[in-house]
Amino acid sequence: MKSGVFWLTAFESGLDFHLDERITPIQSLVTAGKKPRSRRVLCHLGPCGAAEVDQAVKAAKLAFEPWSKLSGMERARVMIEAAHIIESRREEIAETEVVNNGKSITEARLDVDSARLCIEYYAGLASTLAGQHVQLPGGSFAYTRREPLGVCAGIGAWNYPFQIAAWKSAPALACGNSMVFKPSPVTPVTAVLLAEIYMQAGAPEGLFNVVQGGQETGSFLCHHPDVAKVSFTGSIPTGQKIMEMASKGVKPVTLELGGKSPLIIFQDSDLENAVRGALMANFLSQGQVCSNGTRVFVQREILSEFVEEVVRRTQAIAIGDPLLESTRMGALVSRPHLEKVLYFVEKAKEEGATVLCGGERFVPADPTLRGGYYMTPCVLGDCTDEMTCVKEEIFGPVMSVLSFETEEEVLQRANDTTMGLAAGVFTRDVARAHRVVEQLKAGSCFINNYNITPVEVPFGGFKMSGIGRENGQVTVEYYSQLKTVFVEMGDVDSLF
Repeated sequence: MKSGVFWLTAFESGLDFHLDERITPIQSLVTAGKKPRSRRVLCHLGPCGAAEVDQAVKAAKLAFEPWSKLSGMERARVMIEAAHIIESRREEIAETEVVNNGKSITEARLDVDSARLCIEYYAGLASTLAGQHVQLPGGSFAYTRREPLGVCAGIGAWNYPFQIAAWKSAPALACGNSMVFKPSPVTPVTAVLLAEIYMQAGAPEGLFNVVQGGQETGSFLCHHPDVAKVSFTGSIPTGQKIMEMASKGVKPVTLELGGKSPLIIFQDSDLENAVRGALMANFLSQGQVCSNGTRVFVQREILSEFVEEVVRRTQAIAIGDPLLESTRMGALVSRPHLEKVLYFVEKAKEEGATVLCGGERFVPADPTLRGGYYMTPCVLGDCTDEMTCVKEEIFGPVMSVLSFETEEEVLQRANDTTMGLAAGVFTRDVARAHRVVEQLKAGSCFINNYNITPVEVPFGGFKMSGIGRENGQVTVEYYSQLKTVFVEMGDVDSLF
């Protein structure tokens, strides 16, 4: 790829990003991105067109050849070094993510940790990739080989920009693939930091390429003949389009899409933990989490007590500058998204829900932040299954509380959705917990906790919430292909 250096300045944080065009092919720095924390411009980026995407894919294809020939142990060494660099730059990356996305510094640090742990985990798996030997009659045998796919395309979402880039790249690279990654145009910066880190760790030039842009850039990636697989995190409509585009080349896809997940709280629950779980299920990252348990079903006997405590805790959430240690809720990602979430609250009121707290714009005391995209976390009561706020994914800090009477009833209502990303249950009854989870139609289920995503455990959805899995050992199957080899040790038994 032709040489060239661009400087993108993060005005808010004072950090400078040295972007080498070999990592990020940007031809013109023409578009501005306003950051959620204060609406100030973070950087100028130009979208990559067909030529730039082709350039990135060709670079990734060249890097794939030597990388795929390395042993798993050799690949692991590079990945472990990348993890060490991430650990040493943890605070810098976290601060950049805060400015990039708007989430609190506390959460951003945890995201960086998750990214590092994911890379470490798949580094450990890289040397374990193996096939199977099958003995056949007459001394003949067969064996299988697990081989890389080639150039993989990763398309990220804006709610976990750095973490998603790691979650997609780590298993891909461990299996011997290369990757071209497109971050969301709303949060373009931290994926570039990951690209720099991989190169500093000793990865071949072009192994992890970042292309910037929106829908058109993603389309170029999906249609490119040298892209062997597409992994996407985002909305269901976009996932459907990506699946359709990938089908033209019969390319495998991993889709981690939206959710409208149920959280079921039985009367015998530990109320303190149930309240904590409900808050974690709704207000992480300003509610901008696909797996959030936004339909909170509470058994009628404890409804009033639960609601009272949830409202009290929600009203105490510290909102404001996400760079401050004391902040627990930062800014939503953009003005259009803030307007959309506030519309859902107004729609809920029109349909008969009661706003128990929050659901309003929030203006920080700091005058430099008054243009940011803040709102107060919202709890809606008196909700019914037919309401828009209960049926549609809001993707913001809005909790809908519903009551139920029986286990059978709540299971039917919980599963009454086209989505199936996650679900949760709080109860002291161990038998009930496992019985309920068995019947919940969701790919990631939680018992007496919510929204924990250790990298050792597969994550993904049922129904329209997606295809494939991220994290865990099983993800190796989604970034590799199986070759069967038959070995004849005797004469050919021919019919002719």
